Amino acid sequence: MVAPTLCLAQEPQADELLSKDPFALLVGMMLDQQFPLEHAFRGPQKLADRMDGFDIHKIADADPAEFEELAATPPAIHRYGRSMARRAQELAHYVIEHYDGKTENIWIQGDPDGKEVLKRLKALPGYGDQKARIFLALLGKQLGVRPAGWEQAAGAYAEKDSRRSAADIVDGETLLEVRAFKKQMKAAAKAK
Repeated sequence: MVAPTLCLAQEPQADELLSKDPFALLVGMMLDQQFPLEHAFRGPQKLADRMDGFDIHKIADADPAEFEELAATPPAIHRYGRSMARRAQELAHYVIEHYDGKTENIWIQGDPDGKEVLKRLKALPGYGDQKARIFLALLGKQLGVRPAGWEQAAGAYAEKDSRRSAADIVDGETLLEVRAFKKQMKAAAKAK
């Protein structure tokens, strides 16, 4: 079975990396804050281009100052390139320490249900409740990772045909629809 190709970065090479490497996807999702979504998901490819490939162990073992410089060099992986570089290294260390460096163990080790996968995602550096729910919905909606109860654990992000988050982006049009939804939510929150 061939893994589906994600369209989060809206760039073929970056999307291919996200589709093939679960840690790249985890890092891209972590970068998705205070930065245009598609640019956040291009971050892992930028690292791969600068590090001669994307590898969780290379990221974890990199000299922190050098890794920060590499991540912050234009075009940077994020508008806060240095702090996000530190967070990416923390994430690499965490996955190595808790999941033997295999990101997919977060959702397969011990055959966890959706509630447990959500708990594991929320424990990751750089992941809060909302980001964890979006990532769980992304796993279920686009990658076929559907542990029992995943929809309840992901909440509204699991809704079929919604346009709430990265979990719903399958092409350029759905990216624009998600962006419009987020803009609408921000305007509604401001109006309160």
